[in-house]
Amino acid sequence: MTVVTGLPNYGFGKILDGYENKSYEEINGVKIHRVNLKPRGNSTYSLIGNYLSFWYNSKKFLRHFDGVFDVVYTMSMSPLISVEGGAIFAKKHHIPLIIHCLDLWPESAVAVGKVQEGSFAFQVLLRWSKKIYSSADKILISSPSFASYFTDFLKISKPLILVPQPPLVSTVPDIGITYKNKTNVVYAGNIGTLQIIENFVEAVKFLPKDSDFHLHVIGSGSNAEEVTDLIKNESLGDLVTYYGPLPFEGIPAYFKNATALIVSLAETPSPVSSTIPSKLLSSLYYGKPILASIGGDGEVVLLEACGSFFSQNDPLSISEVYKEIMDTDDATLKRMGDNNLEYFNDHFTFAKVMDLLESEIASSKNK
Repeated sequence: MTVVTGLPNYGFGKILDGYENKSYEEINGVKIHRVNLKPRGNSTYSLIGNYLSFWYNSKKFLRHFDGVFDVVYTMSMSPLISVEGGAIFAKKHHIPLIIHCLDLWPESAVAVGKVQEGSFAFQVLLRWSKKIYSSADKILISSPSFASYFTDFLKISKPLILVPQPPLVSTVPDIGITYKNKTNVVYAGNIGTLQIIENFVEAVKFLPKDSDFHLHVIGSGSNAEEVTDLIKNESLGDLVTYYGPLPFEGIPAYFKNATALIVSLAETPSPVSSTIPSKLLSSLYYGKPILASIGGDGEVVLLEACGSFFSQNDPLSISEVYKEIMDTDDATLKRMGDNNLEYFNDHFTFAKVMDLLESEIASSKNK
């Protein structure tokens, strides 16, 4: 197996130490080629530079790369243009192409407010996205509702197969973070427009100041400054702690003794708001009750799992659910968490998702 990817930088704002000049490595027999890119940083301009540098350098690398392969598998997060190099390689070498769609384009750019639907930029992204999607022999979709976007809006008639996003989880440690309060609600992940974490922070101001409660926020993103400003300006430091980004392997320690975990997605007209986010899958895995502010496919999953408290997106509604969590007895909280873990094991384990993925890859090989 050969992988073409970028230099690790997501969540760090810079190229990870030790990888600044590393263009090739082997891990467990997998040959990994890393193309150069600009780190994501913390601004819109650096993010665009990150996207375009990987798009350009991956295409440049793949145009001159050779090898005999059965199939090209590309995983499409944001933005879709990141997989174009793989599409070009597959076409040049007459190899079947699979695009695993974990994010919708150009819809995601609209959902986060970067592009206005109907604008010239949107039209450019729309034509570009349709061209890339249309180059695939098969499209794997991570949420059921994605299918209608491809058929009704993009008008793409390619085979669409549901394969969930592989869960990104790390083993829960035996010993967790020791909290001072009885009720501890934790969010760890991207702090962007769609996650509306600032609403969960603002909700704390509606709680009594002496509440035996604490909100723990871990991560980085475009709205991180809004979160820190809220904590400072509303004097919420007694009830909220913002940790910034932490190493991935260290985050589960915060989940171990948490009362509940947050899964949120802004309610918008966009089909992006109907997706099953990766945060939902990892939260099920950690076997804790979930404070959910989410609709669409994600809501369906959580209702079936039977381990969530549901809230509207506004701060006042969220604060009422905080109170509900504080008033829930330990036995009920444990049962809800156990329900979530059981549902994860039945539907979303890494092994189950990989079996589906391997099956689709195997059936796509040239006969």
